[in-house]
Amino acid sequence: MPNAKYAKFLEQKVAEFKQIGFAPHIRVLSGPNSTKANIDGKEVLVLCANNYLGLANHPEMMKAAKDAVDKYGAGMGTGRMIMTYDIQNKLEEKLASFKSSEAALCFPTGYIANLGAIWPLMAEGDTIISEELNHASIIDGCRMSRGVDRLVYKHLDMKDLEEKLKTSAKDRSKGKSMIISDAVFSMDGDICKLPEMVELAEKYDAFVFIDEAHASGVLGKTGKGTVEHFNLYGRVEVQMGTLSKAIATVGGYIAGSADLKYYLNRASRPYVFSTGFLDPATCGATMKALEIIEKEPQRVQKLWENTRYFKKGLEDLGFNTGVSQTPITPVIVGPTDKARELSKYLYEEENIYIQAFSYPVVPKETARVRTIVNAHHTREQLDIALAAFERAGKKLKIL
Repeated sequence: MPNAKYAKFLEQKVAEFKQIGFAPHIRVLSGPNSTKANIDGKEVLVLCANNYLGLANHPEMMKAAKDAVDKYGAGMGTGRMIMTYDIQNKLEEKLASFKSSEAALCFPTGYIANLGAIWPLMAEGDTIISEELNHASIIDGCRMSRGVDRLVYKHLDMKDLEEKLKTSAKDRSKGKSMIISDAVFSMDGDICKLPEMVELAEKYDAFVFIDEAHASGVLGKTGKGTVEHFNLYGRVEVQMGTLSKAIATVGGYIAGSADLKYYLNRASRPYVFSTGFLDPATCGATMKALEIIEKEPQRVQKLWENTRYFKKGLEDLGFNTGVSQTPITPVIVGPTDKARELSKYLYEEENIYIQAFSYPVVPKETARVRTIVNAHHTREQLDIALAAFERAGKKLKIL
């Protein structure tokens, strides 16, 4: 028999999640994830994946993964503080080049990259100034920073950021200050004000840590991210990225100076005490993905053509797409039940999969379905989706 208190705790928490309807059903993918996929046993048009450049099933990446397994095996079965594959080192060199940095260090996931970099960079008496809508991994990394003052500035509010910087700068002897923010905010699709952030950081003697999860492969002329997008090379100290979105494999990384890599390689507990990452197949596929992005810049261009077309189509129909500036385009409907109804109708009646999000993931009364187009969606597919949205909007009395 399980412990009674333990069982009661789980029972209560499950009841709470069911009551608010949080993630009522996790759909199952049975095959490759592309513009169309087999989900819960039927073929649907997918409009909610982070596969921005359509690389998830690229044949060259699949071959590179297989070749790496043939050469290196499935994994090395030890931590990188003991030994490391040369293919892991080569991947980090490619990532550093991709982010125009001196060096890069890989982690098992993007989430762990934030956990593994934020708190080792901060010491007692330092100050973290964090964006209000930062990702959970940033929030958790900040919480792990002991003896550090934590300030939160209002979303995209540079005046509030400056006030927080003034507060942290009052006692110059206290220590260093870090401004940390998502580059692209995952629920609304808006972009951080990186130029203003950098200027304020330089004015108030702070450094900048930017989370590029939804920016790498998306922003910038060649998809290298927010630093390229705003031409801020050499002015952002720490760039974190994930490999599981536009690059379409798995893992995370921190890019910056050679000293940053050397330090985190030895001081980051999530790095030091994790074992066997990244595996040879992932390394091979990821390096090939970076090569493809570099030699095929038209993928980024097509992503943005599709984004502009679909976003305009939704807005012309009368849907509320919020403040989105990126391929992440929410359709905000308000009540939780209405968002669920919209997602359900599109899946069951129109064979289109778009996930609904509601409180506590987004603020109350801002429930939405979050659409994400990618570079491989055809114009015909986007038109089919827009027509389905129009029917759904009228049937559910959203329009």
